[in-house]
Amino acid sequence: MTIETMSTVIKGIAASPGISIAKAFRLENPDLTVERISVKDTDKELSRFEEALLRSKSDLDVIKEHARKEIGEDKADIFNAHLLVLSDPELIDPVKEKIQNEQVNAEFALNEVAVMFVSMFESMDNEYMKERAADIRDVTKRVLTHLLGVKITNPSLIDEEVVIVAEDLTPSDTAQLNRQYVKGFTTDIGGRTSHSAIMARSMEIPAVVGAKTVLSDIENGVLVIVDGLDGQVIVDPTRDVVKTYEEKKVAYEAQKAEWAKLVNEKTVSADDYHVELAANIGTPNDVKSILENGSEGVGLYRTEFLYMGRDTLPTEEEQFEAYKTVLERMEKKPVVVRTLDIGGDKELPYLDLPKEMNPFLGFRAIRLCLKMQDMFRTQLRALLRASVYGNLKIMFPMIATLDELRQAKAILLEEKEALQSESIEVSDNIEVGMMVEIPSSAINADLFAKEVDFFSIGTNDLIQYTLAADRMNERVSYLYQPYNPAILRLVKMVIDAAHRQGKWAGMCGEMAGDEIAIPILLGLGLDEFSMSATSILRARSQIRHLSKIEMEQHIETILSMSTTEEVVAFVKSHF
Repeated sequence: MTIETMSTVIKGIAASPGISIAKAFRLENPDLTVERISVKDTDKELSRFEEALLRSKSDLDVIKEHARKEIGEDKADIFNAHLLVLSDPELIDPVKEKIQNEQVNAEFALNEVAVMFVSMFESMDNEYMKERAADIRDVTKRVLTHLLGVKITNPSLIDEEVVIVAEDLTPSDTAQLNRQYVKGFTTDIGGRTSHSAIMARSMEIPAVVGAKTVLSDIENGVLVIVDGLDGQVIVDPTRDVVKTYEEKKVAYEAQKAEWAKLVNEKTVSADDYHVELAANIGTPNDVKSILENGSEGVGLYRTEFLYMGRDTLPTEEEQFEAYKTVLERMEKKPVVVRTLDIGGDKELPYLDLPKEMNPFLGFRAIRLCLKMQDMFRTQLRALLRASVYGNLKIMFPMIATLDELRQAKAILLEEKEALQSESIEVSDNIEVGMMVEIPSSAINADLFAKEVDFFSIGTNDLIQYTLAADRMNERVSYLYQPYNPAILRLVKMVIDAAHRQGKWAGMCGEMAGDEIAIPILLGLGLDEFSMSATSILRARSQIRHLSKIEMEQHIETILSMSTTEEVVAFVKSHF
């Protein structure tokens, strides 16, 4: 008899690994219904609105500090964006104008303006704008609770072991989860790259998202199992089912304990082939976690976090201190720093960039930096000055043409020579590479390989650009296929081109830590796998049980397959 015949099973997306068994705690949105009320004293209404903004800001300051302590600086940075929303004149001024001009109550005015912005941003098919819509919804909800005098459920006050059941979890909700009592969560909506999923993995809370019907199908207090390994939620399980999952949980915890023994080991295959397992970071504060998880280096330092959540560009000195800190803490382990990847889809309000119809294909990353060279040169100077404190590698993002690469390298050389003329020491061993995230760069990898020291394949963008499918658009999410033969062939082209020139090739997208992809990437000859810190030890264990020679023998067969499904079935049946 299967579990399905004994219990209600709701299928979703495995967002954070692990097994949790506990009573359901429904985290429902409060009733924030607003009515249009005519007011005569608009000054009083404006004061109410200002007071609600101040109280919301105070709430967010507390939540941000809690998140910083619990899950790290880069995850807490999302609340900088929320704080900016609270002071964004594009949102706040129209609310005030509506109160004054239409003589309506503050909650009605706020709701009207917020709904307009959320609707506008959600209609745009790109990741940043959808996150922006979620930010506005989250912040607006908080302000409305203060205006309406409605008490919002605070997940941090939960004092018994539970599984959270919700339509969705906002970043504010997730950041307040008390790991001592919240054993897992499941939501109707969301995906692996949603804020709540990313934060759950950082907090190591089992999670299943995108389960569609959990809020309607699960009552408060009912026993629930969240299987974050297979993406299933089991409702009101029988004793036998509970026993099965308790055994599965024990087995998983034992497996994690075995992985922990590999923290100081090198990453070698069963036939003694060494690859490097590195980690992706956003701030210097992430270094402690990645070293505790056995990282052999930093494969991607996302420097845009230095630029976000503030009102002005970071100074050269501020950047120098951040880069220096990471290099010193990594103690000569390689650190790949990606130059500023912002603009278009990741907005910096203080740059006042024009709105674009298609930001993902727009004025961003290296395109922005080559036009705004003062900003770019400041970052390069800071990096070059920091280079003497560790093993720095500099990587340019969003490279589409050789001309872009050559311009970026020329500017880097000019700044190096300028620093040396000022008698400022700069390392002579800085490798310079590029992200391969645009199909044209993968196709022309043989040309680029002659002019770089390394490649890092950014599969998150490479997949969506190659298959023309926005990974955040649920209607086309089925096309976000890491194992599609087209993607695997492009990855092979990049790795082969690098190796022919005696260069190395890494990968810093989600695919690098994917259990299905790892055997294929090993067979393709990938030199460096960069992933989230919590994936490193599992990946190291997996690679230790794989033979590179054997995987190489299967590559031709895998690349000749027609569909993603065939590739997945082959890997699962053989490894």
